[in-house]
Amino acid sequence: MSSVSAGIESVHKIPTDLRKVLTSDRKAFVAWEDLTPLARNEWICWVISVKRVETRKQHVERVVLELKEGMRRPCCWLGCIHRPDKRISPSVQAMLDRRSRK
Repeated sequence: MSSVSAGIESVHKIPTDLRKVLTSDRKAFVAWEDLTPLARNEWICWVISVKRVETRKQHVERVVLELKEGMRRPCCWLGCIHRPDKRISPSVQAMLDRRSRK
C-alpha cells in the first residue's frame, strides 16, 4: 500500500490511530486514497476536534465505516476551521462563539 498522508493542501497531519485503522482495512484505505487532500483534511479535523477519548475512538471507527459506505466528507459537521485559505462563514462563527461561552 502507498503511504497514507494528509496531502499538501491539508492543514492537519494524519494521526497515528486513524492511520492504523485505515491501513488495516483495504476497502477503507482505497476509499481514503481516492479522496482529495482537502476531503482527507476534513476527516482528520473531525477526528481530532473532539474532547473525549471515547468520542475520538468512535470517530475513528466511523471514518472507516463511512468511507466504505461511499461518504467523501463527514456529514453534519461545521468543517475544518483551521484552514487559512477558507474564510469562516458567519453561521459557523456564531456557532463557535456560542461554544466558547459555555
